[in-house]
Amino acid sequence: MHTLGVHVVSIDEMTGIQALERLHALLPMKPGLVERREFEYIRHGTLSLISGLAVALGKIVSSTMAPTRDENDFAAYIEQLIETDPHAEWVFIVDGLNTHQSESLVRLVARHCELDDTLGQKGKSGVLARQASRTAFLSDPSHRIRFVYTPKHCSWLNMIELWFSILVRRLLKRGTFTSTLNLQKQIFQFIDYFNATMAKPFKWAYKGKALCV
Repeated sequence: MHTLGVHVVSIDEMTGIQALERLHALLPMKPGLVERREFEYIRHGTLSLISGLAVALGKIVSSTMAPTRDENDFAAYIEQLIETDPHAEWVFIVDGLNTHQSESLVRLVARHCELDDTLGQKGKSGVLARQASRTAFLSDPSHRIRFVYTPKHCSWLNMIELWFSILVRRLLKRGTFTSTLNLQKQIFQFIDYFNATMAKPFKWAYKGKALCV
């Protein structure tokens, strides 16, 4: 998780993950037959997943799941990560979603970095006045805890998106989930399996080739 003494973590949310229970069991492949999957299912609700990928290791270092995904959920997730090494330097790679540039994050960073700046009031003054001023504060390279934002319309550059693709292909697309609790359990089990058997740094391909793990 460390890169020259710095934690570099790629983070994003996967929202609206459905706990779908298929009415009938999957029929496995047989000679001459493809796998057959029941198309009817029962809906058991949805959850939102927040995950962080340690760029240097290719491992998932923290994940939370909840029915909501607002600025308080995201700030609590960042707080959880920081508390694992509270005096270290942290770089969080995120997209430009408004919850990634929130008042809650500004106050969290200011508290952990012991910054004496007058934060002001949201919508009125100081750092908190506008989204642009909050973003500038959160991405300030002089801060021990800072955020790096992917360019507009380029959130796919964030490496966590590669892992989300693996999660969908290996588990969500073919799984059956009897409840949101069961969905959460299976996702966390998959994370443990991935970290133990598959995790390694992603290699960026060139000349338009597909990214590979």
